[in-house]
Amino acid sequence: MKRATRSVLQADWSLFFLRWILLGSLVAYHFINNPQRPLGNTAALAAFGLFAVYDIIVALLLIAQAGINFIAPVTIVADSIFAIAVYWAMGWPPDIALWAAAFPALTAALRYHWLTGAFVAVIISAANIGQLYAFGQADQTRLLALLPEIALLLGGALLTGLLSEQIKIAAIKRTHAERDAEEKRIKHVREQARAIYDMASLVSVTTNYERVLDAALDRSTAVVSDTRGAASQMVSAALLFRDGMLRVATSRRFTNPDQKVSLAAKRGVLAEAINHGEAMLSAEPFRDPELGAVVALRACRTIMAIPLQSGLDTYGVMLFAHPRPDFFDLDHIELLEAICKHTIIALQNAKLYQKLVQEKERIVEVEEDARKKLARDLHDGPTQSVAAIAMRANYIRRLLERDPKNATKELYKVEELARRTTKEIRHMLFTLRPLVLETQGLGAALESLADKMKENYNLNVIVEAQPEAAEKLDVHAQGVLFYIAEEAVGNARKHAEAEHIWVRIKLIAPEICALEIHDDGVGFDVGAVTGSYETRGSLGMVNMRERTELVNGVLHLDSAPGRGTKITVLVPLTDEAREKLGA
Repeated sequence: MKRATRSVLQADWSLFFLRWILLGSLVAYHFINNPQRPLGNTAALAAFGLFAVYDIIVALLLIAQAGINFIAPVTIVADSIFAIAVYWAMGWPPDIALWAAAFPALTAALRYHWLTGAFVAVIISAANIGQLYAFGQADQTRLLALLPEIALLLGGALLTGLLSEQIKIAAIKRTHAERDAEEKRIKHVREQARAIYDMASLVSVTTNYERVLDAALDRSTAVVSDTRGAASQMVSAALLFRDGMLRVATSRRFTNPDQKVSLAAKRGVLAEAINHGEAMLSAEPFRDPELGAVVALRACRTIMAIPLQSGLDTYGVMLFAHPRPDFFDLDHIELLEAICKHTIIALQNAKLYQKLVQEKERIVEVEEDARKKLARDLHDGPTQSVAAIAMRANYIRRLLERDPKNATKELYKVEELARRTTKEIRHMLFTLRPLVLETQGLGAALESLADKMKENYNLNVIVEAQPEAAEKLDVHAQGVLFYIAEEAVGNARKHAEAEHIWVRIKLIAPEICALEIHDDGVGFDVGAVTGSYETRGSLGMVNMRERTELVNGVLHLDSAPGRGTKITVLVPLTDEAREKLGA
């Protein structure tokens, strides 16, 4: 069984209470006009009682919401029968019973049509006239007295029906307008969701942050477009930090001079947004100590600044301004902040991508430097030795024909040169990939490095390694420290003219490991060497510093002409130690 709508139920309940008022009025009138025999007219009392029972049944049906679709026509018929019964049972003057007759006529006109109300009025009027003829009272005087009442009843039904039609038409129009407004609201919500989705999709497929900034300003206009054209007057801009100043990256409705403006973001709404890390509103942007210089903002009466921040990184500020002082509401602020969050992700991605490109370039450069170093070492060492072996072999071949005895001596020299060349090649292979480092650890690898330096170059390398220090380092860190030590020892061999080199691995604190390489060579001017760092003037120092960064370490260089060189690499073993070192 269908449920009635709220409005239909309210109308039925209102009619239910009106019936009781009508019944009470008629009963009161009956008793007042029949003080001698109030219970003498049994027909009237029966009509009152049946009407009361009928109205109670209607109330029960309304409570149960049963047969709601049939209540309206049934009640109109029942109310009409009651009105006719009042005339027939009481024989009252028409003006008194008019209220009982008007009730069903007006109800029919309201519920259906003015023709229905007029039809009910005619039926009741005909019954009343029939009552006069039935009781022999249909004289000319009574019939003439009844005509104004009938005219009033028909006129009331007609006017009520016409009024009801206008009310229904207005209600239908209002319903359609509300439906259209709701559809527009839903459509706008979908457009807003679509704008946010488009921003998320764009961020996921591009690393071009400039493209994302342009899209952010366009989407910002879209999400506030429910202001009936007012969004087209919004002024917006994306300001990014460059060289410590906020500069315009992209904008909407900015003038050409505004495109070149630079802002320090030290005062006004810009500084407040950055310092508080949230959107800030200002009612008078033209009075702002910094934004007052922007021509496009002088006609605006409200401005919102949203910082582009992530953690401790501040990339810039998004600006939105409008001539209307009450333009930005809470919904607009939330939507614009959502767009700015996607913009922040794009800026982070761009920054990470830039670092990735730089790291790629650095790796390529390091590999190129490694190839050059390998080529240089091969040219200065094994290549020269092999060339010398070939020349001596040619000399020995000619010497065998003239002086075989000396040829034998030359063969011994060639053999010694070949052995030395083999040692150099093995040393190079060891530095390229020290297998002992992988199998026995850092301490053993440094000892092997010292042995090869003694064997190949007669260089005294003294290794002092604390076992507990090397054990606390992971495999990656051990490899990095070994190559730093190998680089430092190689530099000392080539440039320092040192007789001794000390290599130490130790713990200077429970959570900090130190690698020290100390020689007694000629030393050098640290300022002169580090001054050429940016131009890659010292590849050895560059390599050591970059390798130190790989383990979040800190490299200290101490040297001076005539007193040797000491290189110290501090490696944090925990995050707390890293914060202490400031790495």
